[in-house]
Amino acid sequence: MANKDDLFKKIIAHAKEYGYIFPSSEIYDGLSAVYDYGPYGCELKNNIRNYWWKTMVQMHENIVGIDSAIFMHPKIWKASGHVDAFNDPLIDNKDSKKRYRADVLIEDYLQKIEEKIEKEIEKASKRFEAFDESMFRQTNARVLEYQSKINEVQSRFISCMENSNWQELKQLILDLDIVCPISGSRNWTDVRQFNLMFATQMGSVAEGTDTIYLRPETAQGIFVNYLNVLKTARMKIPFGIAQVGKAFRNEIVARQFIFRMKEFEQMEMQFFVRPGDELQWFDYWKHTRIRWHESLGISKEMYRYHDHEKLAHYANAATDIEFKFPFGFKELEGIHSRTDFDLKAHQQHSGKKLQYFDPETNESYVPYVIETSIGLDRMFLAILSNAFTEEILPDNSSRTLLKIPPILAPVKVAILPLVKKDGMPEKAREILTTLQTNFMCQYDEKDAIGRRYRRQDAIGTPFCITVDNETLENNTVTLRERDSMKQERIAIDEIEYRLYQLLKSNIS
Repeated sequence: MANKDDLFKKIIAHAKEYGYIFPSSEIYDGLSAVYDYGPYGCELKNNIRNYWWKTMVQMHENIVGIDSAIFMHPKIWKASGHVDAFNDPLIDNKDSKKRYRADVLIEDYLQKIEEKIEKEIEKASKRFEAFDESMFRQTNARVLEYQSKINEVQSRFISCMENSNWQELKQLILDLDIVCPISGSRNWTDVRQFNLMFATQMGSVAEGTDTIYLRPETAQGIFVNYLNVLKTARMKIPFGIAQVGKAFRNEIVARQFIFRMKEFEQMEMQFFVRPGDELQWFDYWKHTRIRWHESLGISKEMYRYHDHEKLAHYANAATDIEFKFPFGFKELEGIHSRTDFDLKAHQQHSGKKLQYFDPETNESYVPYVIETSIGLDRMFLAILSNAFTEEILPDNSSRTLLKIPPILAPVKVAILPLVKKDGMPEKAREILTTLQTNFMCQYDEKDAIGRRYRRQDAIGTPFCITVDNETLENNTVTLRERDSMKQERIAIDEIEYRLYQLLKSNIS
């Protein structure tokens, strides 16, 4: 566990040192669970967003996009259930005076048991050559014991959450001997509920203000615009509405860097289908979305499905695509069959019909909805943590690099004159000007060429173009690839085509 913690700390430090993520308001000692994206961070975030949008909207003729407002009519959140039911179960430790999410404490407990199972399996695989039946039985018995404990805890936990039985939830924490990470004590208060929405006032004078909320999710902006999109974009079932936007949740226990924040960004698509077809489309999007993740070239072993046993009140099927972060497998994207709950709720509270007339069946109905929802910040963290690599080279020197998928890399190519004289900087800037139209480039002439390569590796730049004496003689340059450090000599007028080839080859 210590190694995982150390790795995560290194990733966080690297993100700050190389201009990816800064603590917000740092000169004022920061603001808890709020972060700013630096020069390379905002580029990577834009690239992830654009890649998602292109594959979700541009590549589907029956999916269109919108950009709804952060502020919406307060009745929307009453209709959606957020006013009454958008709560977290919180528990305080009386000795440390620290507050925790009760469900997170139990999830962390379960994660530790899962890590024990992984260690047992890892030990067994390492000793495979010296395998004997007795050792197998012992390992198998321990794994079964751990799994039985997980099943028992999950059963009680799900029952508590489904029935809002907070007294039993506290008892479960006590029975599991879960301690406060700060005080080490089990001196817990009762579990209480806390609404996660940020409230503010809208109005010109204090006595005439209305309470409104910063949206806690982007999905409702899609649902209340369903009719507008249906008519103006001339859509027919099945069709989707996509949106990327900010959402806000007053997370009391925000943690794990940008994994859980108070201000975050979502990439969502709501897919409207005929009632009765929803589970077929749920299965379609479940497999389509995992293929999108795998297309980035990240190992399939880093992903897994987690099918929900406990379903939200609006769903009849749900699964999470989980990613193996340095702190374990955690939710990256959710795929939910939301039935017709949202549209019916808004139809009831607004008094407006939100039905669809189906010319194929000659009937009107409220569509069912399949949702795909991915946290942009979590996707950013997944890309960053998977990319962080420390290597020992054949000459025993070391380097730290970010193996970011080239299509997402903040800087696609760095232009480097070998030295700052003999016309090399001028030639390098000519190449820079040519490439800037189609690629995010960086020019660097400071320090020895080896140091510049290392800096570009640390930034995650997949390709470097080096201008040297031979360039001035025959108009060729050296193209260096980040991960393998291999170099090839190519003509200047072939650079752009070669870069397109290489970027395309990295998408599976």
